[in-house]
Amino acid sequence: MNSPPVPPAPLHLILGEEELLVERAVQLVVDAARRADPQAEVRRMRTTDLVSGELDELVSPSLFAQGRVVVLGAAHEAGKEIADAVLDHARHLSQAAQGPAAQGIVLVVGHAGAGRGKALADGLRAAGATVSECPRLTRFEDRARFVREEVQQSGGRISAGAVTALLDAVGSDLRELASAAAQLATDSGGSVDEAAVRRYHRGRAEVTGFSVAEKVMAGDRAGALETLRWAMQLGVPHVLVADALADAVRTVARVSASGRADPYRLASALGMPPWKVKKAMAQSRGWERDGLAQAMQVVAAVNADVKGVAADADYALERAVLALCVARRR
Repeated sequence: MNSPPVPPAPLHLILGEEELLVERAVQLVVDAARRADPQAEVRRMRTTDLVSGELDELVSPSLFAQGRVVVLGAAHEAGKEIADAVLDHARHLSQAAQGPAAQGIVLVVGHAGAGRGKALADGLRAAGATVSECPRLTRFEDRARFVREEVQQSGGRISAGAVTALLDAVGSDLRELASAAAQLATDSGGSVDEAAVRRYHRGRAEVTGFSVAEKVMAGDRAGALETLRWAMQLGVPHVLVADALADAVRTVARVSASGRADPYRLASALGMPPWKVKKAMAQSRGWERDGLAQAMQVVAAVNADVKGVAADADYALERAVLALCVARRR
């Protein structure tokens, strides 16, 4: 005889800014709630959009005993009044977890985890919230571990060379990495090697945001524009190209600031793989401090442009590539 599904805890704190991981953590809670009550409804709101008294309604039990999951995003941006209200309700839910008043009500609070709004995050922890950590995966090692885990969850294994090849081909976007890892595990029969990655990403792997960034950092204006246009024709997402440009500029800036050093020691100090440090060392010879400072401004602007600020993302990327090539000659 199967035991009944266990409902989720009444209070959850999702800490971090890695969007995919945050969404997965929230979905785990929603899935658990719906296993316990298939009719459970889900209400999602930004914490800053709440008005006085609205939270009372959201976390009040349904007249028909219907379960509810209330998901509050961006809690770190909340003002003191709303933050206090969230914390009061969180404490009530925890204290009344076994009573009828809180039956079926689950509160999920998303918080960036930074210093802003720290009192609310600390208060939720103290109230007994189940905490899910979702920090940004900025280090190569963290993204590599993510890829390995995604392949393992799909029932496969992946070699170290294949992990590096996949990161080179896809970039740092976790959604793209997760999708590619799952597909590779399925298509390769569970054993993913570098050759499998190259076959799967042939065409896409040859022209990615990183291909564009390499041309830019080397000062190859014509090659960078040609590669960018090819990438756009192949459908490489604008945000991946912008991310690759930003990653290349930041890497060269960090390596340049560290001066001359053994690449292996520098790799350990900077949290980068040695091959990446060596490549950045070579690229840095064509860059001066002022040019890198200007380049940092360019990649910050184009990152916003491709996420909706610019009317034409293709043009925004082309303009950024040209500006970066000019910055390199400063």
